[in-house]
Amino acid sequence: MTKIGYARVSTIDQDFELQQERLKAEGCVIVRAEKVSGASREGRVELATIIDFLREGDELVVTRLDRLGRDTRDVLNIVHECEQRGAYVTILDPHVSTRGEMGHIILTVLGMVAQMERRFIKERQREGIEKAKAIGSYKGGKTRIDRALIRRLHEEGQGASVIARAANCSRMQVYRILGKV
Repeated sequence: MTKIGYARVSTIDQDFELQQERLKAEGCVIVRAEKVSGASREGRVELATIIDFLREGDELVVTRLDRLGRDTRDVLNIVHECEQRGAYVTILDPHVSTRGEMGHIILTVLGMVAQMERRFIKERQREGIEKAKAIGSYKGGKTRIDRALIRRLHEEGQGASVIARAANCSRMQVYRILGKV
């Protein structure tokens, strides 16, 4: 049986060092960490690696449930995938494990709370944006993809792969911007 820790933070300016220390103190032999949103499973490479690595009797350990995910369905799917491999999931705060039936019930309830908290965060963010717009101080989010560059390279005859590398995005994003999906 191997204890494998998973630490996650949502943004680049956050630090997962405390999570890693706590997981190591709990006896985790391996600790994987990533900086990515917990709103969905998309882009969570380290978590996918851990789940692929899990063997019979192993234990996936996280400090808090919201580190595992903020969507009830995602959390329950992660737990299910771990169990399919014969592994357990343990949350340290509050201490809950899927080794017993009660753990499943508590994880379901906690997953619903995490999802509700995510909705509250989005609602507060939306309210803040509306207030900023009302006083004229809203600047909007950063432009992540240079759409003009993508269109220009396409007009020059460049292929989707070349454009994606130049714009630092995926080919699917290139196709969406060009309206070819």
